Amino acid sequence: MRENIHPKFGPCEVHCACGNTFETRSTKNVLKIETCSVCHPFWTGKHKVLDTAGRIERFNRKYAAKAVQTSK
Repeated sequence: MRENIHPKFGPCEVHCACGNTFETRSTKNVLKIETCSVCHPFWTGKHKVLDTAGRIERFNRKYAAKAVQTSK
């Protein structure tokens, strides 16, 4: 490998918008992120599926009737 062509890889301080701070390794000294594992809805269990205008119910009604007709 050639020497002195790679960026310096060292400790990095990560700051999340929620206030959480942790240390990792990177080519940058400081990283500012919007979400982390502490505040992300998927990891906190606050993830919600929004059903806009009853789309799921409308889909089930539409295709449930066809499934009954084709199964006869």
